[in-house]
Amino acid sequence: MSDALRIALVGNPNCGKTSLFNHLTGTRQKVANYAGVTVERKVGQFTLPSGKPVRVLDLPGTYSLDATSPDEEITRDVVQGKIAEEGQQDAFLCVVDASNLNLHLGLVLEMIALGRPILLVLNMMDEARRRGMQINTQKLSERLGIPVVETVAVRHSGIENLMNALDQGKYSIPHTELSGLNGDNHHKISTILHDVVHSVDQEDKRSDFLDKIFLHPVLGLVSLALMMFVVFQAVFAWAAPFMDGIESLFAWFGEFVGQHISHPLLNSLVVDGVIAGAGGVLVFLPQILILFFFILVLEESGYLPRAAFLLDKLMFKAGLSGRAFIPLLSSFACAVPGIMATRSISDPRDRLTTILVAPLMTCSARLPVYALLIAAFIPEQLVWGVFNLQGLVLFGLYMAGIVSALLVSFVLKFFQTDKSQHMLLMELPSYRFPDVKSIWIGLLDRAKIFLKRVGGIIFALSILLWFLCTFPQPPEGATLPAIDYSLAGMLGHVMQPIFAPLGFNWQICIALIPAMAAREVVVAALGTVYALSATDDDAVAQGLASIISSDGSLGWSLATALSLLVWFIYAPHCLATLATVKRETGSWKTVSFMTAYLFGLAYLMSFLTYQIASHYLG
Repeated sequence: MSDALRIALVGNPNCGKTSLFNHLTGTRQKVANYAGVTVERKVGQFTLPSGKPVRVLDLPGTYSLDATSPDEEITRDVVQGKIAEEGQQDAFLCVVDASNLNLHLGLVLEMIALGRPILLVLNMMDEARRRGMQINTQKLSERLGIPVVETVAVRHSGIENLMNALDQGKYSIPHTELSGLNGDNHHKISTILHDVVHSVDQEDKRSDFLDKIFLHPVLGLVSLALMMFVVFQAVFAWAAPFMDGIESLFAWFGEFVGQHISHPLLNSLVVDGVIAGAGGVLVFLPQILILFFFILVLEESGYLPRAAFLLDKLMFKAGLSGRAFIPLLSSFACAVPGIMATRSISDPRDRLTTILVAPLMTCSARLPVYALLIAAFIPEQLVWGVFNLQGLVLFGLYMAGIVSALLVSFVLKFFQTDKSQHMLLMELPSYRFPDVKSIWIGLLDRAKIFLKRVGGIIFALSILLWFLCTFPQPPEGATLPAIDYSLAGMLGHVMQPIFAPLGFNWQICIALIPAMAAREVVVAALGTVYALSATDDDAVAQGLASIISSDGSLGWSLATALSLLVWFIYAPHCLATLATVKRETGSWKTVSFMTAYLFGLAYLMSFLTYQIASHYLG
């Protein structure tokens, strides 16, 4: 697209910039990192009515070009033309919240001062009108010296006008000195708004009413807890039929393929290694997408900043900032973007603490492990006639991670040399209905990422594990299952005494090794190990979840299952997370400390769980 029009979206957080980007590009977008840094660059493509292609760059949100975080530095450098890989942009679309011009115009004035070609996009015009605001866009254009277009990104309103403006080249270098305005930006903004905005009633009554509930010291915390509780219940209840369908499909596919492969080793590789490995993880895609759906809805609705504000005092007492809430919530989906989201925390102390505890949030990669063990050992029944017991156990596991993160950050606070307090300043956007298209695109992106993991690292590790579990072949006259004589079997038996106090048998020890690459691999690994360990073909065909039972048919007890669940609350089984910590902090010392303390916690808590459960549960 060398002849494409190159534009970049610039704006404050919560201005609807990303929704606009999604409506312009649809699914024709990709995410990658800027060279040498961990900040993501989101680039998309679309075509103007004239047929001219457009390359659009969605820059990280910033309140000012006076950068205080890595994200803001990228936006500043692109605007100033300092990043070679981006080159010079043909135009910058300055996206502003029309209902909050007093705050958002500050960045626009900085862009005007740089003399860049600009098109001002007045977004969220529906919200401005709902508040009784009348904006004279013609006069605003004259006072700023740049063209102005009205949009409502979440409703696709004004997108056609925006594309026509781009098609006609209605973006230009500011041609006025702000009509002779003097003074600082704050004074200039006040003068401009006095001339171009007429308000009947600027109060946002809807947001004020909802904030009386969601920001209340008691009702707010109760509503947040209930909201999270509903999310975890839905992860199990809503996903069940989809998971059953995927499980049945892969069982049929494995049986179908197996009938057409006569060679025993090749049959084992394809059925036990490839199909069982990929299917054992893919079955949990519905749960992961449901979790992401709720996170995206909460983000789109404007609730997440309020949750951060609500939890600020509590998190501060534990050594964290309220700004840590959004990165930690993102870590429930995946710790990698959660850790990367800490770039929005300007204080180095708070950022490092958040990075260190982010892996304790129960990411979606743990869901396959939790779902497998909960389905096998926890009965599917209602508590008090309303709550799903399996959902309650899952909620308890999530809460254990949250409480542990708070306790760890509380302990870390005593080792920090900087004891100063840092005030939380953040914008609380208006409540709004989530943008369906943005949520759909977000879910599609997450599905692609998950499937890429299944098709890439998990697929490769499943084959590698099958090889280790198959070779060398057992000697003549061998009486034990073939896996006992393999490389993996020998390694598992060596590791078993170390993990025996935790209730782990040698099969579990084998599965923990490939799980270091990605937690969800442990399910595929267990499936492969037990498939190759079993002598009953009917049992293998039933699937891993149905053959692990509390009667000890595979050497498992309820205490062992609980111990393994607790192990995965803490253990850092994710090389991608550790690599991200290294990139974000630039310190192997930080990575080593995180790995050591997480494995130490995992061993200690699993040991206590197994010993107590063995004593009281038998």
